[in-house]
Amino acid sequence: MVGNSKRVEHYGGTETTTNITIFSSEAEYLDAMSQPPPPPPEVHKVCLPPSRTTFQKLVQRLSEIFFPDAPLDRFKNQTWFRKLVLGLQFFFPIFVWAPNYNLKLLQSDVVSGLTIASLAIPQGISYAKLANLPPIVGLYSSFVPPLIYSVLGSSRHLAVGPVSIASLVMGTMLSEEVSYTDQPILYLQLAFTATFFAGVFQAALGLLRLGFVIDFLSKATLVGFMAGAAIIVSLQQLKGLLGIVHFTTKMQIVPVLTSVFERTDEWSWQTIAMGASFLLILLTARKVSMRNKKLFWVSAAAPLTSVILSTLIVFLLKSKLPMVKTIGHLPKGLNPPSSNMLYFHGSYLGLAMKTGIVTGILSLTEGIAVGRTFASLRNYQVDGNQEMMAIGFMNMAGSCSSCYVTTGSFSRSAVNYNAGAQTVVSNVIMSTTVLITLLFLMPLFHYTPNVILGAIIITAVIGLIDYEAALKLWKVDKLDFITCLCSFFGVLFISVPLGLAIAVGVSVFKILLHVTRPNTAALGNIPGTHIYQSLRRYREALRVPSFLIVAVEAPIYFANSTYLQERMLRWIREEQEWISANNESTLKCVILDMTAVTAIDTSGVDTICEVGKMLQKQSLQFVLANPAGNVMEKLHNSNVLDSFGVNGMYLSVSEAVDDISSTWKSQP
Repeated sequence: MVGNSKRVEHYGGTETTTNITIFSSEAEYLDAMSQPPPPPPEVHKVCLPPSRTTFQKLVQRLSEIFFPDAPLDRFKNQTWFRKLVLGLQFFFPIFVWAPNYNLKLLQSDVVSGLTIASLAIPQGISYAKLANLPPIVGLYSSFVPPLIYSVLGSSRHLAVGPVSIASLVMGTMLSEEVSYTDQPILYLQLAFTATFFAGVFQAALGLLRLGFVIDFLSKATLVGFMAGAAIIVSLQQLKGLLGIVHFTTKMQIVPVLTSVFERTDEWSWQTIAMGASFLLILLTARKVSMRNKKLFWVSAAAPLTSVILSTLIVFLLKSKLPMVKTIGHLPKGLNPPSSNMLYFHGSYLGLAMKTGIVTGILSLTEGIAVGRTFASLRNYQVDGNQEMMAIGFMNMAGSCSSCYVTTGSFSRSAVNYNAGAQTVVSNVIMSTTVLITLLFLMPLFHYTPNVILGAIIITAVIGLIDYEAALKLWKVDKLDFITCLCSFFGVLFISVPLGLAIAVGVSVFKILLHVTRPNTAALGNIPGTHIYQSLRRYREALRVPSFLIVAVEAPIYFANSTYLQERMLRWIREEQEWISANNESTLKCVILDMTAVTAIDTSGVDTICEVGKMLQKQSLQFVLANPAGNVMEKLHNSNVLDSFGVNGMYLSVSEAVDDISSTWKSQP
């Protein structure tokens, strides 16, 4: 055997050994020769899956696609009354926890509800301005949606309300075509209509169990998108922090910075001093809470405290602070109905639908991700489809009650969790607090400076810049990192929706790349075992003489069948070149390991057939090893197996090597 040839001369799975037996007599030699030869290796038959009708296959496939969690299993072998109770619990999770609710749980929920209310009120006002909506709409959106979610939602810790990303995207997309200053009524109509379409889209995904749609927003996409959006949001707040009156409505980094430095004559030192001071306070409070989780209440209380202090300062020194702009009058009272403002006709209907779908996907992704994050910390399950329906219905209800897009907020949910929330009643407590504010406390916000809202927004979104996650992407998957960069720079330099679309496009390209160019590998035997692994991956794996064993690590579809055919022929050429260069045994058999081939279509079947014909012309035996059940069934139905003959299909690579090599030995 040639050195370092990685060949196995003994087909039982061990390396070559030379055994010389010395017989003491002729009788002993004749006795040894008269012994029967060893039995041939056992070969298991490759079976077809049980026969099923086309309808049965369709039902099974659809159930796997749309009902992987088998939601109807809980109804088996139950009485009609129990089925009714389970049905109510399935559609209304409140029936799951409400019967066991007690005073102790209420105490915890009251504390957490009041805590997140102190954060939700200033954030609601701030995020509404981020969406270019009246500040009061932000408070409306913190009242009705949490009540709807408390009945339909399955997460115990999700704190519902407006969020920065959805607010930014809505404000950006609507402002590109409609001016919120020149056409405020139309803008408000489109915002409510976009919220309605977002809710319809979200609820439809849940009802039709199409949640996999949001999976196209990969983690890499979201990391880059949120970082870019956080920077844009922060730069947009320079308008309020510097006291600039005339500011660009564009959301790209270049126009924003240009507008900042072209309007230096409008900068107000009073506004800058107040904004810098409170921004420093808010960032310090956030840092304190991050270092010590027990002091979570510091960052939670900081926004409302800053609002109160800044309002008092402006009220007491209003004559000396004429350049500091304030919120102004906010109307008291409950959410007015807005169903009559929904815009279902006209030239801007497409804009409302597009904005609703984009913001709906983003808010849905954030809400489900946040809910699952905190559910994993407490070891309970969050039903993704139920969450889609809950968030969708609350946005549909919100659009009819003067609310815009809402979802679960990470910052408020973190505060809710750390404050000891036990159930979604904390959302009810928060909503009740907002209700009291709407009814009695609105005049107190008259002198609240706009600069404090900008500081609150910057503090909230700065946590979205996750550079550690970006570094991890670089270490783990370079293509994911490129996706992250595309999303990041697309948001910064092009636009928020287009940046997101570019990142999704790169993610889809990555999927297509994996589908159309699947991994293949030449396998060798690990000495002393019946295990066959990649020759490149395992140095101890040795080539089997006269065999080429190739593994395909993906389904064989029309999209990759041509590539796999060309790659198979290339493997054969490379193996023959290696044999010629190393003066090894002639290649006689090609084994295709189909262990990882989970599916195949007609194009894939044709590819298998074509490869077999090409190898037959080269006098090479072609063998399939370990095909999956549905793959075997399609090969059988297409009559391809007839061309393989009796020894063309094996249960494993090991059995194929042992059986074929023993056949060669038995031949004269």
